[in-house]
Order: sequence, then C-alpha cells, then structure tokens
Amino acid sequence: MSANTPKLPLKIMFIYAFGMMGWSVLVNLISVILVYLYLPPATSGLPSLITQVTIFGIFNAIALITAGGRLVDAIYDPFIAQFSDRSTNPKGRRTPIMKLAIIPSIIFCFLVFYPLHQNESSSNIIWLIITLVLFYVASTSYIIPYNALLPELAKTADEKVKLATWQSLGYVFGIAIASNAFNLTDALQNGCGIESKITALQITVLIMAVLAGIFMLITAFFIDEKKYCTSHPSSIPIKAALKQTLTNKNFLLFVVADFSYFISVTIITSGLMYFVTVLLQLPESIGNTLMMTMVLVSFIFYPITTFFANKIGKKRIVLFSLALLGFIFLGIFFLGRSTIDAKVQIYTLIGLAAIPLASLNILPNAILAEIIEKDSKDTGQNKEAIYFAVRYFFVKVAQTFGIALFAMLLIYGKDVGNDLGVRLNGLLGFGLCIVAAIIFTRFKEIER
Repeated sequence: MSANTPKLPLKIMFIYAFGMMGWSVLVNLISVILVYLYLPPATSGLPSLITQVTIFGIFNAIALITAGGRLVDAIYDPFIAQFSDRSTNPKGRRTPIMKLAIIPSIIFCFLVFYPLHQNESSSNIIWLIITLVLFYVASTSYIIPYNALLPELAKTADEKVKLATWQSLGYVFGIAIASNAFNLTDALQNGCGIESKITALQITVLIMAVLAGIFMLITAFFIDEKKYCTSHPSSIPIKAALKQTLTNKNFLLFVVADFSYFISVTIITSGLMYFVTVLLQLPESIGNTLMMTMVLVSFIFYPITTFFANKIGKKRIVLFSLALLGFIFLGIFFLGRSTIDAKVQIYTLIGLAAIPLASLNILPNAILAEIIEKDSKDTGQNKEAIYFAVRYFFVKVAQTFGIALFAMLLIYGKDVGNDLGVRLNGLLGFGLCIVAAIIFTRFKEIER
C-alpha cells in the first residue's frame, strides 16, 4: 500500500456496495422475469408474446434470443475493459464511465419488458433482441469498471475479503429487491385497479429500475478515485493484455469453475417461479419471502465465511460450498413428490442453499482480486478491468447457457402435471456444481 493512500474506511465499503445492489436489481429483473414473461406457464395469467415453436426439437425462441444477446455483450466486454484500463481521465479510470452507463441501463431494462404487442408476434422477437442487447451493453459498461475498483480500493488481503463481503451483500440485497417484482405487481393490480397483469408488471419494472439507478449513482458519484485508488493507466495493447490474462493458468482454473457455478445459479434464478408454481403449486407471491429467507439466512454465514477464510483459506470453503450446492440441486428434482408440506419443502431447500451461496458470493471476487494483484506485481501492468472483463465474459456465457438450457429443458414439460423439464434442471445443476468443484481442486491458492 502506498504511504499516501489511506486505509479504506467502512463508509467507502458501504458506498461501494450500493453500486452492486443497483446492478443486481437490474440483471435479476432480467433473470427472474424474462423467461416467465415470454414463456409463461398456463396458470400464470400472462399472454403468450413470442412463438413457442422449437427449432431442431430443442431450441426455442427465448433460448436463442437470450444466448445471442449475451454473446454480443460478452464480445463487447474486453473493449470497455481496455478503454477503462487505458483511461487518462483526471477524475479516474472507472467512475466517469460508470456515470455514463447508468441512464441507458435503466431505459433498456424497462424496454425489455415493454413488447410492441401484448400477444404473440414476430415484432416482439425483434424488439426483444434489440432491447436485450442494448441493456447488456449498457449494464456491462457499468459493471466492468465497477469491479475493477475492488483491487484498487482494497490494498490488503483482509480489505479485499471485507470489500468483497460488502459487494456480495449488495448483490444479495439486489436479488431480494428484484424478487419483490410479483408482489409489487399484485399490489398494483389490487390496490390501483390495474386489470392487466402485464401492465402492472411493466410499472413494477420501471419503479425498480429507477431505484436501481439511484443505487448505482451513489457509488459512481461518492467514491473519490483520486483519494482512495493508486493506479496507473495501462499501456499494453488489448491483444497482448488478453494473451497475458488467458495464459495465467491459475486464473483459467478459477474461471472454468466459476463458469460451471454461474450456469447452475442462473438455473435457480430463472427457475424459481416454476419451482414454486409448477412443482409445489404455491402462489407467485411467495417468491419474495423465499428470497428474503435466503438473504437473512445467508447473513448468518457471512461472518462465519470471513472468519474461516482467514483461518483455513478460501479454496477449501469454495470446494465445500460447491459440493453442498450440488446436492441441494438434487432436492429440486424431488420437490412436490413427498407428503411433506409444500412450504416446508421449499423453505428448507432455500434455507440450505443460503449456506453455500454466502461463501460463493463473497470469496470469488476476493480470490480474483488476489490473482490480479499478483499479476500486476509480476508484469508491471495494471490490467484490473481486463481480468474482470474476461471473468465476466465467461460469467455471461454461463448465464446465457443457464437461461438457454433452462428454457430448452422446459420443452419436456413446464406445467402442473407435465413438469419433467422443470425437474431435469435440478439434475443439471447438480452435475454442474460437482464439475466446478472437481476443476477447482487444481487451483493453487495464493499465499498471503
């Protein structure tokens, strides 16, 4: 740590968390609502907006659209990262870019859920492709510079874990807010006399997107990069920067395990409303209380995670968490098939899932920050954003696969009494978590 760089105060960690919370609200609105809105189960009360015809018997429109949008976004990642790393803006390399990305992120998040027609139409497909791609590009322009701030703000291993913990809290709170979408939709319908469910849902998205933008603004405007960050613009060309990043064996092991994990997590967020309404035949509104339960239970394990991370290392905790999450996924396959009360089943599953998710939300960013710090010392180049861009390239491809695979499996059943496709996602999540754990066993933890 530079003698001129102050220790990171708690208030800055708190402010930093707001940016992740805002971004989390936006991306989880997409994860929670998108497939459910455009590929609704028969009991949802929502109209069919796009064709459900399959291509080659396995690909449906929503799977292809989300995959295409994410892949365009993922290709864009290294370019915004390089632009941020090489920035010579006197106000900093990160926050000026973040400020410019906020309003477009809000606008395009809302427009994703505002199809041109409230019935099945090819125009809705074109509209969804355009708005989804533009949303991903705008939100990426915020999150890549935002994540690159973490290793610049946090100078010690202890600070990295603490800042990653605050960041994770922001992400989890964002999920909790986004999971209120259907509750707020019901409130608008019942309290404001809005008859159309899709209209009430659109108003909900607008309210939440604006709230998310306010959170993102707090981080972008109230973190003084010049005071708390010690960084220098990178001079390395993008091709060389990517080559150095992709030849870092430890980083690649981290990324591959991360990839498998994010596919499985996307299956959970995309499938929650199906698990609740189809497998357990519970009302949509319970989704919010489930997410709040997961948030509150995970909070109990946050200090436990940070304590053991310092005592036994991050790698062991990550391996245990991946294995545990895999077996929790098996529980999804059996939901609704026992005599146990439906609410007890889902609350038990969500409560158990909170344990590994607590550590898997905190530790990966702290691990990546240490990988970046070691690389900066070894190469003499500050490539924070490039590392996060490559990581998020794979995260986005994983999320693409997660949504696409989930949507594709729904072909085999997505309604009450015909639910095999929903259940198969539990088996898929189990396999992915176990694969991630096996790969991560080869990761070499960086000595402190």
